[in-house]
Amino acid sequence: MRAVVQRVSSARVEVAGQVLGAIGAGFLVLLGVGQADTPAQAAWLAEKIAGLRVFPDAQDKLNLSLAQVGGACLVVSQFTLWGDCAKGRRPSFARAAKGSQAQPLYEAFVAHLRGLGLTVATGSFGAMMDIHLVNQGPVTLLLDSDKSF
Repeated sequence: MRAVVQRVSSARVEVAGQVLGAIGAGFLVLLGVGQADTPAQAAWLAEKIAGLRVFPDAQDKLNLSLAQVGGACLVVSQFTLWGDCAKGRRPSFARAAKGSQAQPLYEAFVAHLRGLGLTVATGSFGAMMDIHLVNQGPVTLLLDSDKSF
């Protein structure tokens, strides 16, 4: 699984002009599921993200986690994180999981975050979505369950 995690002061996702999910301070998580991904990787990634210490403490040092600051997550599925642009100009999505495989893992990831006590909003899996965010910092991190970056 791959994730782009952005620390935000607010974020929302819309489909056809209707807001499906919105949060205040916390993380916008763009989540991509690969063909080889497993429920164990979904759990590992959820725990990793929940524990990231990228919120400022009283000394303005990035030292606090999402739960410590009372933040929430907006999780949006994004298969394009598996786009391979190594050859040519059109990305290949051959390593991205098909929807029937990816959706249960996406839902497992969301459920695991909620099981950790976090407030989680979502978009609509597989839909064309408009995402609005205010990236705070900016803080943007790339995570991969295979730890390739």
